[in-house]
Amino acid sequence: MDVLSDVITVARTGRPRSAWVRWHAPWGQRFPAVPGAVAFQVVLEGSCWFLAPGAEPVRLGAGDVLFLPHGSGHALADDPATPLTAPVCKPDEPGDAYVADTVDRLGLSGPATVVLCGAYELDPTRTHPLLLALPDFLHLPADPDRHPELHAAVTLLAAEVASPRPGTGAIIPALLDTLLMYVLRSRLAERRADGPATGWAAALADPAVAAALHAVHNAPAEPWTVGKLAAEVGLSRAAFARRFASTVGRPPLGYLTWWRMTTAARHLRTTDAPLRVVAARVGYGSEFAFAAAFKRAHGMAPGTYRSYAAHRDQLADEHG
Repeated sequence: MDVLSDVITVARTGRPRSAWVRWHAPWGQRFPAVPGAVAFQVVLEGSCWFLAPGAEPVRLGAGDVLFLPHGSGHALADDPATPLTAPVCKPDEPGDAYVADTVDRLGLSGPATVVLCGAYELDPTRTHPLLLALPDFLHLPADPDRHPELHAAVTLLAAEVASPRPGTGAIIPALLDTLLMYVLRSRLAERRADGPATGWAAALADPAVAAALHAVHNAPAEPWTVGKLAAEVGLSRAAFARRFASTVGRPPLGYLTWWRMTTAARHLRTTDAPLRVVAARVGYGSEFAFAAAFKRAHGMAPGTYRSYAAHRDQLADEHG
C-alpha cells in the first residue's frame, strides 16, 4: 500500500455511515462534533449554506463536496438566518451523528435540497499527521473538468445510498474510501499548484522522502536505520535526515516507530494473530520488547488493547 492509502485504511475503526437526506426550506440542521471522525457533506440537488463556529458562512451548490477531516461540529441550512434544529442522533449515542439511510424531510413547500452525508471513525490516538495538518474543513466546488474522478465517485455513492441493492453493503465502504482518497489527492495537488509545497504536500512531492515513506509503509518489519533508508533513496545520511524531518515533522526513526505501533494496533483490532506474530510483522523479534513499545505508544498492553477494541466494536455493532 502507498502512504496516501494508509492514511485512512490503517487507522479506521468502526463501520462507515452514510445518508441521503432531502430538506425543504426553511430548514437548518446541526451536526455535532464527532472527535476522531472523518466526515463529508455532498450537495446533490439545490443549494445550502455551511455554518461553522468562527467561520464565515459558505454557500454550497449542487455537486460541491465539503470535507471535515476532524469531525468538527457544524451546521447546514437553507439560509444563514434560519434557526437550527437538534442533531439527527443524540450526541452521546454510540457511533457517529449521522442517520444511516434515506430520509425525506417532507411537510414544507419550500425549495428542496438533497445532501449526501457520511462519516466513519479513525482511531483518535493514531490519526495520521497528514490529516492532522488539514484545516477544519475543505470546500471542493463542483467542477467535473477539474475533479472528474471525484465527481464520478460522488455520483456512484449517491446512487448506492439512494437505492440500496444487493452488494450495497460492500460497495459503500469502498466508495467512501475512494471519495476520501480523491479529496486528499485534490488537496495535495492544489497545495503544490499554489506554490512551493510545505509539510506533507512537500513530503509526498519530494522523490527521496516519498520513497523513504513508501519503504517504511510497505515493509515496517524491515530493520530500518537512518543510514539504510538514506541509501535506499540515494542520499547521504545527514541530508536525508534533514529533508525527512523538515517535511514529515519528525525524524525518520521516530516516524518508523509511530507507523509500526499504528500498524500493530490495526493487526490487534482486525485479526486474532498471536502477539508474537503481530510483533514480528512490525519488526520486533521479542514479544516482551514489542509489548513495552506498544504500551508506551498506546497506554495499555497489547492484549488489553485487543480486548478493549473488540468490546468497542461490539457496542458499535449493537447500536449500528
